[in-house]
Amino acid sequence: MSPSRRPVPSPSGQPETVELLAVLGDPADVVMVERMLSEAGLEVALTVAASVDEARHRVTRRTQCILVDLSGPEDDRLTGLRGMLAMSGTAAVIVLTAVDDVGLGVRAVAAGAEDYLVKGEIDSPLLARAVRYGIERRRADESERRLVEARLLAAENARLERGLLPVPLIDDASLTHHTRYRPGRYRALLGGDFYDTVQTEGGAVHLMIADVSGHGPDEAALGVQLRMAWRTLVLAGHTGEQLLGTLDTVLGHERRSDETFTTLCMVTVAPSRRTARMYLAGHPAPLLFTGTGPDTRVAALPDYAHGPALGFVADADWPMTEVELGEAWSLMLYTDGLIEGYTGDGSSDRLGTDGLVDLARDASGRGLVGRALLDDLVSGVERLNGDALTDDLAVLLLSHR
Repeated sequence: MSPSRRPVPSPSGQPETVELLAVLGDPADVVMVERMLSEAGLEVALTVAASVDEARHRVTRRTQCILVDLSGPEDDRLTGLRGMLAMSGTAAVIVLTAVDDVGLGVRAVAAGAEDYLVKGEIDSPLLARAVRYGIERRRADESERRLVEARLLAAENARLERGLLPVPLIDDASLTHHTRYRPGRYRALLGGDFYDTVQTEGGAVHLMIADVSGHGPDEAALGVQLRMAWRTLVLAGHTGEQLLGTLDTVLGHERRSDETFTTLCMVTVAPSRRTARMYLAGHPAPLLFTGTGPDTRVAALPDYAHGPALGFVADADWPMTEVELGEAWSLMLYTDGLIEGYTGDGSSDRLGTDGLVDLARDASGRGLVGRALLDDLVSGVERLNGDALTDDLAVLLLSHR
């Protein structure tokens, strides 16, 4: 039987035209279905197939409902239905049965059909309602399936991203380590900012914080690769410019675009805990807190010895800065997401390092240390900005007491 497509006008305006595939072996049933749908005022684009095999060539992505007659031979009924369900995609499947086959209709619904109708007992409104109901139920089931898949994927990604955040390798009771990390991407756990802390044999403690240019999963993945490369190089005994040069090579091989670069700050605290060596690659200088209590002094470390960001210049140089720490101190490394907010009151001025130092002095003057200090700084920056920060943000605080 050749397919026919006959839109049936609706007296209720211009509702959605239903794409309906009718798998009917009896021409009289085709006439009956067309007449009932027309009487019910349901606007349809009807395609007819005489068998399940023919229906395989008639069903399309636009098909919304499939009406299947299960009045064939006993052994073929459920087999044909299962074949129809397998090819139905997102279309609803409604089964037509004979009067003495109600049990078959029930088994059809159990197999996955949206509904069943007994041919000798249906009228126009009932058929139209079944078609509408089947389509809406199928839509609801499909939406629920996609929602469940999205939740499972989100949970899997969350576990993966949490596993990629670093665990500091420190074995020194005189040191405390705190971090704050928040990606700018909505609902993400991992951004392009990254950090790490590693204590090596002999007692030196190496800190690093960095920021991959751009936003998104590609930048987050690159950040993970660079962090792991940095940790591996440190544990292998590499330091200073040699380490940065190797990391620059890794970036060149792993980045997706030649325009991608990474700013980085690296500090190595001596085993004595009184001095440190700092390298800046296009990155803001850390803040140094010295002293304790209300007398704590806060200042940004000098940034005159500055090298380019990784990925900018081939065979670049990164000069080293010697830092005097003293007896009691805290070093705060951060990414520029913390200082690029505005200074408040509708100002177009950015907070910058000087503004962050002022906030840090105020928080230290109130006796805040550790995690409370970081929480207060992030809250203060957001308060001045007038809204949540949109860039990736990472802060690392290492303290010696």
